[in-house]
Amino acid sequence: MPTTVTTGTLTVSGAALHFQVCGTGPLLLISQSGEGDADRSTDLVARLADSYTVVTYDRRGLSRSRLDNPGRGATLAEHAEDVHHLLASLTDSPALMLGCSLGAVIGLHAATRHPGQIRVLIAHEPVAPRLLPGTERARHEHELAALQDLYLREGLGAALPEIARTLGIDPASRDTEPDLTPQPMNARRKANFDFFIRHDFTAVTQDTLDIAALQSTGTHIIPAAGCTTPRTVFDYRCATALAAQLDRELQELPGGHNGNTSHPRAYATRIRELLKTADGRQQTK
Repeated sequence: MPTTVTTGTLTVSGAALHFQVCGTGPLLLISQSGEGDADRSTDLVARLADSYTVVTYDRRGLSRSRLDNPGRGATLAEHAEDVHHLLASLTDSPALMLGCSLGAVIGLHAATRHPGQIRVLIAHEPVAPRLLPGTERARHEHELAALQDLYLREGLGAALPEIARTLGIDPASRDTEPDLTPQPMNARRKANFDFFIRHDFTAVTQDTLDIAALQSTGTHIIPAAGCTTPRTVFDYRCATALAAQLDRELQELPGGHNGNTSHPRAYATRIRELLKTADGRQQTK
């Protein structure tokens, strides 16, 4: 289904962010997982754009988002400030947000740092060790550091299968919807993986997420996880921990950790349901 996409560039502290806008209706920002840039959720965006003004962007350090200092990474707080400035440049009203994996953690930080700017946040499998009990947190931080070290020593070919295992992703799975937009492992995507593993892994293990602030933010946070994600892996455990911290029911989304790309039709339907229910609850308060 064709959609008209408008692109733009936003200058922020230390970077220039590439972003894309399409559709009509309430503003819905999608913050991507891993190495994903503004094009990652193309199939999902196309199925939401008839009801929402969907915004995607290249996280600083990825694809078309330029860095003043290319060798420097970013903290999750800095990523959250990017979201704050991007939303402020596009709307004066509280926005909706879907955050996937790392994007979910960015959304959690944005919700605590800028109360009222995000009305509803669907946080799909946030990679946030700070949500976990001390021993489990330390184990997973060590796991992420070991994956980063493996990449630096042996490259993406060795690290990628282990990263997939850690997140409960089966690269050989054929459980996908038909006619998906290809996501080849081209030079841009390899460069994005390099920045993600070198820098954003460090940001995750050094995370400073304020749990108390998270519990008192005005944003309606919806903890979510993929229905096929193994229940024992890091990202699913973080999602269940977030639900427990907020005393909310964990919501299931189609597919696994990457359900937004593997099952975009069913995923879009479920996102609509969750956002509609959340808005209905807020209107009755």
